[in-house]
Amino acid sequence: MSPQDEQFPAAAAAPGPAAAPGEEGMTWWYRWLCRIAGVIGGLSCAFAGLWNCITINPLNIAAGVWMMLNAFILFLCEAPFCCQFIEFANAVSARADGLRAWQKAAFYCGMAVFPVMLSLTLTTLFGNAIAFATGVLYGLSALGKKGDAISYARIHQQQKPMDEEKLTGTLEGQA
Repeated sequence: MSPQDEQFPAAAAAPGPAAAPGEEGMTWWYRWLCRIAGVIGGLSCAFAGLWNCITINPLNIAAGVWMMLNAFILFLCEAPFCCQFIEFANAVSARADGLRAWQKAAFYCGMAVFPVMLSLTLTTLFGNAIAFATGVLYGLSALGKKGDAISYARIHQQQKPMDEEKLTGTLEGQA
């Protein structure tokens, strides 16, 4: 311990800055990757939704309107600076940042699948693909870090003697 740590033991024992509840286990670059994917997904939803609305088929129009709504929600949650003219944008973004990663994943994937179910066309598929991929990225972050090989080897070594004891116990019991 340094002399400063000895003078202020409470400060030395305190952990670093606490992460927001929705950012547990996410590195800074992965968080930015998810945000950038959300913005690009919003752009693709907006353009594909607008393109989808130029038709006579009412289901295509409904899917296009839903896709533009998805784009607005993605911009609102992932890039609130794009929606500065909306008073509640920062409040919605703060609430979305407070969600856990699996909740964001379910929300983004569900909202991207709905227009595809309304109208299964290439425009809706490609327009919602990146928004769905954003949900998948958040879902992968909810799974957590991959374990290292050493800890898996230790677990396997600890289970191996127990399995051998069970095996010899059943063989002796049969004899």
